Amino acid sequence: MTPVKPDLDAWGIDTGYWDASGHWRQPDAESLQAVASAMGAGADQLRPPAVESPLWCVGPGRHHRLDGQCRLVLEDGSDLGLVDALPSELPLGYHQLFPIDEGPTTRVVVTPGRCHLPVDLRTWGWAVQLYATRSHQSWGIGDLGDLARLCRWSGGQGAGVVALNPLHAPGPALPQAPSPYYPSSRRFRSPLYLCVDQVPGAQHLGADLERLAVAGRALNDERHIDRDRVWSLKVDALSRCFATFAGDAAFDAFCAEQGDALAGFATFCAIAEIHGNGWHAWPEELRRPDSAGVASFARDRAERVRFHAWLQWLLDTQLAAAGSLPLVEDLAVGFDPGGADAWAWQDLLALDVRIGAPPDEFNTEGQDWGLPPFVPWKLRAAGYEPFIQTIRTALRHAGGLRVDHVMGLFRLFWIPLDGGQAAGTYVRYPSADLLDILALESHRAGAFVVGEDLGTVEDAVREELVERQVLSYRLLWFEPEPPERYPRQALAAVTTHDLPTIAGVWTGADLAAQRQIGIAANEDGQAELHRRLREQAGADEEASVPAVTVGAYRALARAPSRVLMATLDDALGVAERPNMPGTTEQWPNWSLALPVPLEDIEGDATVAAVAEALGEGR
Repeated sequence: MTPVKPDLDAWGIDTGYWDASGHWRQPDAESLQAVASAMGAGADQLRPPAVESPLWCVGPGRHHRLDGQCRLVLEDGSDLGLVDALPSELPLGYHQLFPIDEGPTTRVVVTPGRCHLPVDLRTWGWAVQLYATRSHQSWGIGDLGDLARLCRWSGGQGAGVVALNPLHAPGPALPQAPSPYYPSSRRFRSPLYLCVDQVPGAQHLGADLERLAVAGRALNDERHIDRDRVWSLKVDALSRCFATFAGDAAFDAFCAEQGDALAGFATFCAIAEIHGNGWHAWPEELRRPDSAGVASFARDRAERVRFHAWLQWLLDTQLAAAGSLPLVEDLAVGFDPGGADAWAWQDLLALDVRIGAPPDEFNTEGQDWGLPPFVPWKLRAAGYEPFIQTIRTALRHAGGLRVDHVMGLFRLFWIPLDGGQAAGTYVRYPSADLLDILALESHRAGAFVVGEDLGTVEDAVREELVERQVLSYRLLWFEPEPPERYPRQALAAVTTHDLPTIAGVWTGADLAAQRQIGIAANEDGQAELHRRLREQAGADEEASVPAVTVGAYRALARAPSRVLMATLDDALGVAERPNMPGTTEQWPNWSLALPVPLEDIEGDATVAAVAEALGEGR
């Protein structure tokens, strides 16, 4: 008897796709079967199970009839009693419908449908890797005290925003993961960014703090950021401060507001300090957050769990104080399979696959990002709670949000663990629901949203993002048209953290670096970038890096796009890009500080000229 195959379309699995070069790619049967199995497909499960807890996204001001009477309870707890239709005056938010026939509860999401986008938004700003942006007071890494200074200085230049790398939390044990795009948790932030000098209790440490501060500031002498050493010094100082912490009503309120999510994350951190950052290698009784072993651990080490919750409160407080300009935060596309979010949501993930990207002209071998995906039907069955929590954290204290690989709201490229980077296929996600939730959270935060839509993007995706008031992401490196023809509903820049800097292209240093470390460089692509840079900057081949940089940003300033961004790497003539995709040990990814401290950046002539060029354009 021929075995019955799963209904791939019902699971949202594409049996083929168009690649970046316009060629149709058809995954092999083994890849398709591996992806289907990772989602729960099998001989007795040919289609996804029915969702037991329905979810319904609706727009405000509309009258929707129900199939039967239900009790309607609003997000704030107000009980509107029995209704046979949704009232048109329902407020934005998350409400509950309880059928009188005791059927499944429906989560009703009342959403504006479109993201917040001020009609007068037209500004420019600096895009920075915060870890790289050090001052003389830094402990070897840029921190939230440095961010506060950067925001004040940028505002004085006329900038309207400051854009940051993801501030997501790594695991607390050593080694500290360098990539901000491979976090332990996207719902919480990295204590590496705490400014120890501003922590309550630090002023009472006296000689102990001075000793640690001297060691920390000595790390500024090296351009390479030693996160392990930084964390060792900071956790020592922070533990000493916590020992003097007598409590605070604001801390108690923060813990109550964050609830079980914070308690679970803090417990994970306390366990990881003992057993390492990867939960798969922990003792069996600690591998599930709902286990009796974890509950017992949390009771026995309650003070250390409280310490990690306290760190998150400090981060929340310092970030709120730092943002004298609107901050554009960055949301990574996923998280470490051994980290806190994967531990908390392990039942909703496909842990036998990783997400990435198929081959394209800049990454000819494809990309495996090492991140586990949510199983679409399981995410919806959970009422999208992981997505809601993640977006809400990212928008807390933010004026804008850059969603990395925004196409992931529509589909993700799944790669079986044993398949290689080029194997795999796309899996589709419930984009309408996810965009409705993103719009709701964007409005609540009063923050605009930027979708990083570079790479292989379907036309329908870009059309939907425009309709949803999500800004597109346009780069001088990629756009065939001059900046004057860029779309208005966009954030425009020259480059990103994964691509060459202006100095790297103009001097040839980026291509030389790729050759030196032995990765497959796209030499024709690099030549095209050089040609485009020369043309847009109006430069001859003898022009200096500062002259070309200012010329390029003067060209970018002609774009009608809502937001323009400049990188400090470009303005300082840095030749190395922050990250070289496809490398691990060959390149110091996410670990190079800017070549000069903030104090010198504030008086740099080229930095000032770039700011002036963008300011005039706005």
